[in-house]
Amino acid sequence: MPNDIFVICEQRDNIIQEVSFQLLGEADKLAQITKKQICAVIMGSGIKNEAKKLIGYGADIVYVVDDKNLKHYLTEQYAQAVYQIIKEHQPDIVLYGATSIGRDLAPRLSAMLKTGLTADCTKLEVDTNGVLYMTRPAFGGNLFATIICPDHRPQMSTVREGVMKKQEYDKNKTGEVKEVKIDFDTSKFKVDLIKEVMEETQTENIEEAEILVACGRGVKDDLKNIKEFAISIGALTCCSRALVDTGFMPTQKQVGQTGKTVRPSVYIALGISGAVQHLAGMEESDYIIAINNDREAPIFKAAHLGIVADAKAILPYLKEAILAAKSSKQAVR
Repeated sequence: MPNDIFVICEQRDNIIQEVSFQLLGEADKLAQITKKQICAVIMGSGIKNEAKKLIGYGADIVYVVDDKNLKHYLTEQYAQAVYQIIKEHQPDIVLYGATSIGRDLAPRLSAMLKTGLTADCTKLEVDTNGVLYMTRPAFGGNLFATIICPDHRPQMSTVREGVMKKQEYDKNKTGEVKEVKIDFDTSKFKVDLIKEVMEETQTENIEEAEILVACGRGVKDDLKNIKEFAISIGALTCCSRALVDTGFMPTQKQVGQTGKTVRPSVYIALGISGAVQHLAGMEESDYIIAINNDREAPIFKAAHLGIVADAKAILPYLKEAILAAKSSKQAVR
């Protein structure tokens, strides 16, 4: 019988990526229902010392593949390693991050294992029989489809970064780290990495921000003032696809189905109508404030606080209220 829930973890420069911890948190929720173990798989060269960290974030067993062939991500090498581990342990569920690596690796494994794959999921549920219900945007993001894979195992899904919430690190959690040796078929290695060039960027990481100020088409002419407002309250700016398509803001700032998924403590949406594609990237925010001239804008259905007004007129009052709340909180401490 297939068993266990596997999370294929990612590392870059031997630093485990946040999406891996988020997937372990989600795997824990599934394991509470299925009563299965959570197994993490981490691959790289010189990665062994990082493996124990995965136990603190929820893994019961960590399979480590530490091999020079895995120093850099190359599809064939990584696919062979994951395939051999999955074939040996026969997991019931395998989760990947919907990152550039996960989106390349998971489809290859799906074909090799002759099983299904649901890509870019925003929600996962499981029943007591172990059937995984995988929900993802469909038809251009205009609706959500829930997909199952009842006839094949493992059930596989890539999950969008930032959608799931990682657990608090538990330094007392116990688990087992197992080193795995892979029998590579080097005759299939057709690609060599000649040189790696790192691009330097000054763009802030909106996925880690506690407060985000999101700009839509309705405020494209007031971006300078909005950026100053964001800085004054300790926030980062982000945007809807409309501002990226028209060149007002860079791609790294885009939130939504085709952009990044964020879940800050506070999300302030300015001049954003709230199309399903955008909501898919921010609806898990703890508190959503929406300001829009259009009282019928869909964003108000997702907002905890909605203000029908011109954002330019409201921002000074909002700034004053936020700074006062911050000062009050610090005073209490």
